[in-house]
Amino acid sequence: MVATVTMSNLDLLRSFCFLCPMFLLKNIRKITFMFVTVCLLMSPSLAEEQEFVDDFLKREYSLAKPYRGLGLSSSSHWDLMGTAMVTPDYVRLTPDLQSRQGAVWSRIPFFERDWELKVQFKIHGVGKKNLNGDGMAIWLTKDRMQNGPVFGNMNQFVGLGILLDTYPNADKTHDRSFPYVSVMLGNGTLSYDHDSDGRHTELGGCTAMVRNAIYDTFLLVRYSKNRLKLMVDVDGKQEWKDCADITGLRLPPGYFFGASSATGDLSDNHDLISMKLYQLTIERSLEEEQEEEDVTVPRVDDMDQFPVEIQQEGMSGIQFFFTLLFSILGLGVLAVVGLVVYGRWKENRRKRFY
Repeated sequence: MVATVTMSNLDLLRSFCFLCPMFLLKNIRKITFMFVTVCLLMSPSLAEEQEFVDDFLKREYSLAKPYRGLGLSSSSHWDLMGTAMVTPDYVRLTPDLQSRQGAVWSRIPFFERDWELKVQFKIHGVGKKNLNGDGMAIWLTKDRMQNGPVFGNMNQFVGLGILLDTYPNADKTHDRSFPYVSVMLGNGTLSYDHDSDGRHTELGGCTAMVRNAIYDTFLLVRYSKNRLKLMVDVDGKQEWKDCADITGLRLPPGYFFGASSATGDLSDNHDLISMKLYQLTIERSLEEEQEEEDVTVPRVDDMDQFPVEIQQEGMSGIQFFFTLLFSILGLGVLAVVGLVVYGRWKENRRKRFY
């Protein structure tokens, strides 16, 4: 009986030893087959994604390293203006010196309906906070290569401006922190007001700590179906943060991309590292196609959705004191004049009775 049990155990052990490798072998084959299948399925997707990036990156509207022939060669798609200079790592629009203006402008007019622009830049200098300026801007405008007071571009421009303002001019307002990124749409009659930091013509914006940042700084502009979204990535998280979302914004075709900056009594280095323009493939329904209209002047369908309220500070104690003092003095002068006039009138009246 013992021998029988022993032999049975040995037979079971041999069977297990024989079946176990077969079981493991079958599982390994299944795992290998699944792994190969997943790899084969993913490979076309990765290839298609890479192909999408390569095919839809519009190189003629993009500016990136190396900047061969930029502003010098007739084959270059970009022109330099003012103090802008090319280095191996960036295009410096303005150096950290006072009263400088510089810009770079595309030579080719832009006609795509749906697009995305990714900009990498760097603003830095030795000045302390609020002792630096003035800022830089990204443009898509009708006119190009025009010097002016709006961060190195002309005022009353026609087109789109993404404005990176690093200096607060409006000392009496406390509704935002600087640096501040904002969107402005110009129609040829609107003027950018530096004294109010452009609040009256702003369509949207956000605070973004882009100056002397320890991380790479980016902004993203996406325009599709008459909707413009502005996003920023400035804190090293490699995540886009919503900054502005504007619907019903209509841009005519044939405008020019550009970037400019300016310094005044205060200064900073304003460096443009890259501008990459992507064409977006957006499907439109028949109704959407029929609703599309030819636009000749930039506009926003509903300007009432962009109210701008500016809260002014009350008078300080010193201002109130002098206002009260001059008011009392003014009333005193008026009282003296009134008494003199009344005295003469009374004297003349008395003379009539003699």
